[in-house]
Amino acid sequence: MRVIPIASGKGGVGKSLVAANLAVAFAQAGKQVILADLDLGASNLHLVIGHGKPGASLGSFLNDSKSDFNLVVANTDIPKLRFIPGDAEIPGTANLKLTQRRLLIRKLRSLDAEILILDLGAGTHQSILDFFLVSGSGIIVSAPMVTATLNAYVFLKNTVFRLLYSSFARNSLAYEYIESLRKQGAGFKMLYLPKMLEEIKVRDEPSYTKFKSAIDHFHPRLILNMLDDPKDAEVALKVRRSCEAYLGLQIEHLGVIYRDSIQDVSLASRLPVLLYKPQSVISQAIYRIADKIMQTSGDSDYDFSIDKNIDDSYQEAALEAETDFENKKEYIEELLHSGILSEGDLVETVKTQQFEINKLKKENSFLKNKLAKALEQGFSVMPH
Repeated sequence: MRVIPIASGKGGVGKSLVAANLAVAFAQAGKQVILADLDLGASNLHLVIGHGKPGASLGSFLNDSKSDFNLVVANTDIPKLRFIPGDAEIPGTANLKLTQRRLLIRKLRSLDAEILILDLGAGTHQSILDFFLVSGSGIIVSAPMVTATLNAYVFLKNTVFRLLYSSFARNSLAYEYIESLRKQGAGFKMLYLPKMLEEIKVRDEPSYTKFKSAIDHFHPRLILNMLDDPKDAEVALKVRRSCEAYLGLQIEHLGVIYRDSIQDVSLASRLPVLLYKPQSVISQAIYRIADKIMQTSGDSDYDFSIDKNIDDSYQEAALEAETDFENKKEYIEELLHSGILSEGDLVETVKTQQFEINKLKKENSFLKNKLAKALEQGFSVMPH
């Protein structure tokens, strides 16, 4: 079974939309798919796929771990797609103990399916990091906003640290070294992992070798959602550069998805976008991403040591952003001429996009002022 964890550094970037519709795309391609809602603090994935009110759920299983785990796996109206509901109504479900996480991971791995998609919660809670590390090639969903890309990087940084800590024994010299850096604070904030690993190799080569083996099998992939313009695709390069420079991490770019109000309509209709409007730009983008994933057969079949493969994925994503933008314009024009989309609807769409642009400008201005103050304070404490 192939496991695909899907996470995001922050909420509101369309992670669940991506997870649900990728599950539908794989099922339509003839794969036996299970979609699991592991956003345990705010479980609502059943609404995205149009599944009825969940009966047995992960929350009920975790409260009675001796019960039959297969009872939480429900059939859906979509052929070949089964669903595992989370549970937002049982207190404490999001804060799993280590023993609960290990039990749940073991039960998920024992399921009978070709593809298991894990829709994880937003943020960097330890449970989320552990579920993301169930596979070496999890997907991080981000958006062009500054906060979203920053949080995507922070998520990956925390995942690397989770891998780092789990690789070192508590009484090892490597563990003592990273603990001393953590207590200093500044060492972690300005993390430069390649330099840190050089020091660890000198101090504790067996621990270094163990972590190196783990990180060499960790190849996260990026999906950039909620684009408005082809230029938005360029922010993926910032995430890539930061991960390479500070974490020594290579990230493949799976592709881009444009913002489209049709996803709100499909949600209200209790249908995944792929079923509601399969010819829409957003649906075609998801089909394209699903096809890329299916072209590889597992976690370790892709040679990420070859820079050309990584470069190709970003160049391809940039071309897709240009093509989809043109297709989106044609699609809107077609709806306008057919009468499905009125001029009033078009005006409302433009107003909404203008609001988003103004919000981004304010956000950008705030971050610039914050950076300027930080630089000013830095210069003021420098010796003359």
